[in-house]
Parts: sequence; structure tokens; C-alpha cells
Amino acid sequence: MLELNDLLDIFNAGDVLIMDEEALDACNYYSKKAQEITCELNYKYHDFDKRRELFSELINQELDDEFRVFTPFFTDFGKNIHLGKNVFINAGCKFQDQGGITIGDDALIGHNVVMATLNHDENPEKRANLIAAPINIGDKVWIGSNATILPGVTIGDGAIIAAGAVVTKDVGENSIVAGVPAKFIRKVKTDE
Repeated sequence: MLELNDLLDIFNAGDVLIMDEEALDACNYYSKKAQEITCELNYKYHDFDKRRELFSELINQELDDEFRVFTPFFTDFGKNIHLGKNVFINAGCKFQDQGGITIGDDALIGHNVVMATLNHDENPEKRANLIAAPINIGDKVWIGSNATILPGVTIGDGAIIAAGAVVTKDVGENSIVAGVPAKFIRKVKTDE
């Protein structure tokens, strides 16, 4: 079975993970571990301190006291999520983080947001193979309810993603995008 660091090296390099028996065993193992923690997180009542503790265990990162997550929260991996300070994740979010999800300081993630970092090979004979690309969310980003962020997308500092948007390409800082696929609407109003 592939070790976690070997798996992360493949995903973070953007290499194709050929879904052989060794890769399948590793993916299943880490998915099971993530499910154990998310079941504890989601199906019992916990105060914010306990939720932070469980989420820290899930992503293998110590989180600051301002981190908040409303449950349920779902991930099928968990070991490639990186959070800044004062991040808020609302209920029903689904993070497919094998390719890496980085969320900056003071970010607000709305209800039912999906972040997907994996694609499959286009060739039907190789369809089970995984192709990862990271999602990078800047500081002070607000992602509205039911938005979907696709692999390889970077969202600049201060941007707003409208509810229900499907983000297929990078979003500039202090930009508002909406729609399917998401398109630029205007710049964020600031006091400057």
C-alpha cells in the first residue's frame, strides 16, 4: 500500500495516480480514516472546541481558536486540506481534497459548497485513474451557498463567489463572479 507521503507526492505534483491495487488500497484506507473522523464530527453533538479538535485531527493541522465548522462536513480524504486563521465552514460542505485545498485567513464558506480537486482520465480504458489539481482560496474570500469550485482553480483575496456558481477558472482578487459557468460580474466595493 502507498504511504500517505507517497500519495500526497503524486497528488501534489499533479501526476496521474494509476489506480492499481496498491493505489486502490491506499485510497480506501485513507477514505476509511476520514469517514471515521467525520462520522464522529457529524453524528454527535459537539461544542466548537471539540469540533475544532476533531477537524484538526482530520486534516492533521492545529487550528486557531477562531476556526468554526457547522456540521455536517464531508471529505473522502482530509489529509490535503490547509486552513488559514479565522476560517468559517458552514453546514453541508463537501471537500474532495486529494489534489489539495488551501483556504486563506478570514474566509467564509457557505452552506453546501463543493470543492473538487480530482478528475478522471478521459480514456474509458483508463477512466479509474485520478488526475489531481489544487484549489487555492485567498484571504477574506466569501463563497456563497451551493457553489462548486473545480480542480485547478485559484480564487484571489477578497473575491465573492455567488450562490450556486460553478467556478471553472481562476477568479481575480476583489472580483464577484456568478453563474454556470461562473463569469465576472464586477469588482467588490471597498472603502478605498
